[in-house]
Amino acid sequence: MKELALKYGCNPNQKPSRIFMNDGRELPIEVVNGRPGYINLLDALNAWQLVSELKRATGVAAAASFKHVSPAGAALGLPLSDTLKKVYFVNDIAGLDESPIACAYARARGADRMSSYGDFIALSDTCDKTTALIIKREVSDGVIAPDYTPEALEILREKRKGTYNVIKMDPSYCPNPVETKQVFGVTFEQGRNEIRLDDPMLFKNIPTQNKTFTPEALRDLMVALITLKYTQSNSVCYVKDGQAIGIGAGQQSRIHCTRLAGQKADIWWLRQHPKVLALPFVDGIRRADRDNTIDVYLSEDEHDDVLRDGAWQQFFKEKPEVLTLEEKKAWIAQNTKVALGSDAFFPFGDNIERAHKSGVEYIAQAGGSVRDDHVIMTCDKYNIAMAFTGVRLFHH
Repeated sequence: MKELALKYGCNPNQKPSRIFMNDGRELPIEVVNGRPGYINLLDALNAWQLVSELKRATGVAAAASFKHVSPAGAALGLPLSDTLKKVYFVNDIAGLDESPIACAYARARGADRMSSYGDFIALSDTCDKTTALIIKREVSDGVIAPDYTPEALEILREKRKGTYNVIKMDPSYCPNPVETKQVFGVTFEQGRNEIRLDDPMLFKNIPTQNKTFTPEALRDLMVALITLKYTQSNSVCYVKDGQAIGIGAGQQSRIHCTRLAGQKADIWWLRQHPKVLALPFVDGIRRADRDNTIDVYLSEDEHDDVLRDGAWQQFFKEKPEVLTLEEKKAWIAQNTKVALGSDAFFPFGDNIERAHKSGVEYIAQAGGSVRDDHVIMTCDKYNIAMAFTGVRLFHH
């Protein structure tokens, strides 16, 4: 198939809409089920590039959760601890430990459940039954993968009353080296961003006093940079144990981006606090309501408090204890060995100050700011190891 007609473009008034190949080749995708839309396919094709590049760089199965053409989560298929299984609500999924691709999606979806609601999923490897069972019970628009087992396909075809979008991607597809797009009737052309982010030389220019990157840190920095390569700029990404735990996308100010992603990383860590794990939810609470309730419980907005009288009974069997600001700070202080990537240079040391608060010990960024000296000095203040990659990763 060389062309696929779509219902409409970004918005219902934008018609006609289609995808097609300018060079006469067949489309590299096959719609196995459903009818994906314009934004679905933008998410799918960007997410596929991310997970396939993660797999190529690390040799480990990878997954991404995409929303509005930026990842809400991205992860490698590393085993999950019992705590993370509970935090990600997959502790009842049979066969999870034996399925790296299921572990990858559990991590990608679970890191920022608020942002992942209604996501488009990308899987680097064949979607198996275990992964399909996780997908089945989450609110999601669709999935793209190189293949599906018969059992997985049967499960996915039943989702959303049979309309769930299932796309099969040709893993051998290689796009043309020059890409084009149109804006306001004007055609833009550029060479594709084919930079390899698994090159060890990217991490050799280390201007900080601490010059030690553990193998796990280098892996996590690669995960961060590859994730940023497919994130709308400005963007930064906090990574721990092979998964993004905080992604800040599309912010005009880099410090705002660093704060946003850092706040997400903090919430990811706070969700592992014993008080959060022990929240006594009422029976039958919907998954989205539970996620929203946890988010509000962890927030500092006194005007939207799920613990106030007349509110908590909707969500909890009994009124939970407050997680105090002091308890939050003490818990966040226990998060360590976090890696941080930036899609361009940090202009000021305030970004490092904020990153330090969320446990960052390793940084990879382009370098080249007129205030590099201040950024380096701030890293040295906290014994953070930082590499100047010399590579900018803007994506629009």
